Amino acid sequence: MGYILNEEQMELVNLAKKFAEQEVKPIAAECDREGKLPMEAYRKGVEIGFNALEIPEEYGGAGADYYTIAAVMEEFAKVDAGFATGIGASSLALKPVLIAGTPEQKKYFADFITGDKGNGFAAFGLTEPDAGSDAAAGKTIAVKDGDEWVINGRKCFITNAGLASIFVIFAITDKTRGTRGISAFIVERDRPGLSIGKEEDKMGIRLSNTADVILEDVRVPEDHLLGELGKGFVYAMQTLDLARPTVASMAVGVAQRALEEATAYAKQRVTFGKPIINHQAIMFKLADMDMKTEVARSAIKNFYDIYYSGRKNFSREAAIAKCFAGDISVEVALDAIQILGGYGYSREYPVEKLLRDAKIMQIYEGTNEVQRMVIGGALMR
Repeated sequence: MGYILNEEQMELVNLAKKFAEQEVKPIAAECDREGKLPMEAYRKGVEIGFNALEIPEEYGGAGADYYTIAAVMEEFAKVDAGFATGIGASSLALKPVLIAGTPEQKKYFADFITGDKGNGFAAFGLTEPDAGSDAAAGKTIAVKDGDEWVINGRKCFITNAGLASIFVIFAITDKTRGTRGISAFIVERDRPGLSIGKEEDKMGIRLSNTADVILEDVRVPEDHLLGELGKGFVYAMQTLDLARPTVASMAVGVAQRALEEATAYAKQRVTFGKPIINHQAIMFKLADMDMKTEVARSAIKNFYDIYYSGRKNFSREAAIAKCFAGDISVEVALDAIQILGGYGYSREYPVEKLLRDAKIMQIYEGTNEVQRMVIGGALMR
């Protein structure tokens, strides 16, 4: 994104790049092997404010634009997509609050990320054991009891669940209305009845926390209802439209790293008397990897161009960016392994990890099959 960012924007991107290289890269392989969280790196990242880039300045955040955030997330994911996921997930929870919250709710929620109310981590609670791609099939229920809401249910695959000090939870408030019966609630971590369940032992992005959230008679005040009653599904979809290009940015970061690792190896690996980059089979493969990565990056820029133009509907463009970037991330990582050969298959080199990290880009924030449904639906209309 450097070619479209000004000097001030690039200062933040370069700060993120330096931070990732110095604080995350040295520990990434060890944390990946052991499945442990880089808490010291997270703490330092929160102190700098990388978890609050999207929060408006009036609420204590950086107020950064999405072009800059995309470039920052690409730099983080080049070093480790798990760290990028963890440090960026608070913004996912924040989006529905910025979309539908009152000024008081925005300030209150932001204080858990930037202030002393919380620890800097928030989580977005939509997915359930029987409601992943079909988010409308959720079973978590919220019932009004006087001036409180009582929430019961279970969420799964929630990024930062084990770290978050505050959540946005989606629950059914009217079973008879389908998606129009889903509402969104702000729920603090210390509410009685809220607990964290199983933590996932994941294939990739192992430097991020993913766990279940269990809600048993969790009571929240009436003013914790986010936006309008029955509009939760709309807020969730609007959130995902804005979040999917961020996932695309992380996918591009993984692909860029794979391209760089493969190119460096191809320049120094000699076969038949010359570096393998001079063999057309390898040169063309690297060229294809470069083209895919750059086109994916361009799809992200295209989305933000449309977003900042003021157009209200951009679901198709968000789906295109996320789906294409997620797919090419896996393809480029696979090609990098092929170029490195046996070394690529070994954990001594980083490219096998890049493939494991890349795979989630086709799954979370809406599977790529769902993205194709969104794109196809737009074509039908």
